[in-house]
Amino acid sequence: MLGNGLVDKTALLLKKTLDLRMQNQQVIAGNVANAQTPGYKAQRLEFDKALRQAVDGQGHDVSVTHPNHISSHGGAVARVEATVSEVKGTGALGDGNTVSVDQEMILLAQNQLMYEASAQLLSKKMSIIKYVVQGN
Repeated sequence: MLGNGLVDKTALLLKKTLDLRMQNQQVIAGNVANAQTPGYKAQRLEFDKALRQAVDGQGHDVSVTHPNHISSHGGAVARVEATVSEVKGTGALGDGNTVSVDQEMILLAQNQLMYEASAQLLSKKMSIIKYVVQGN
């Protein structure tokens, strides 16, 4: 869908954002599922900084020097990887679990809003491309 040359960097960024937000939802859901597991360390998916660096041109980009080379369509944004880290600290119950269900619900709501906003923007972008391709 997005690798055919009809889209720009904004659409690729939105696609990558959707992918990362989906991963983030899975990490948050895992935290909630383990809220009662003694010793479980809550996890965070971190990708904002890497994504921002790729957008700002600070990421590593690959250039194609020959038409038969593998395409680097998407550049540094397409190669952004999220990292998972553990939440430091101690839980309120003293069992070593660092999950705060209230905090996880806030993060889940925030992630969902950001996902929906990105999906709507990408949908609008695709509508514009469709409009142009149809020659309207």
